[in-house]
Amino acid sequence: MFRGESALNMDEKGRMAVPSRYREQLHMQAGGRLVITIGLQHRCLTVYPFPDWQRIESELERLPAFDDGAEAVRHLLIGHATECDLDSHGRILVPQSLREFASLGKRVKMIGQASKFELWDDGAWAARREEWLGQVIGVLRDPPQSLRELVL
Repeated sequence: MFRGESALNMDEKGRMAVPSRYREQLHMQAGGRLVITIGLQHRCLTVYPFPDWQRIESELERLPAFDDGAEAVRHLLIGHATECDLDSHGRILVPQSLREFASLGKRVKMIGQASKFELWDDGAWAARREEWLGQVIGVLRDPPQSLRELVL
């Protein structure tokens, strides 16, 4: 559902417009309801349509109760999860605490990741993308068979 990169502007209140190409789908699939939480591997935010988040949350609740790693993941993802709705202008409101976590300012990149999307600070995204490009160039010199079949 979500693919590609979109350059967005966030206003001083933390509102940003979801690209119009996704709005109808989000209304149909999720009633315009989304959940925003932190990224665990990067300083970005992850945004899920509400039904997808409910499935993830159910899986998180089934993780072992006395496993320190599972507890940390539950606390971070569920503890930061914030529900939001698309407003009549197709905008979402990103809470201040989440904006601070991801260092989001006025210029934001929305990066599609199939069933979810990520929100990155524009500069952080550019730096991370360059780092990943460098990694990929190294891998492509002698790619594993599975990667060769997939993208080459």
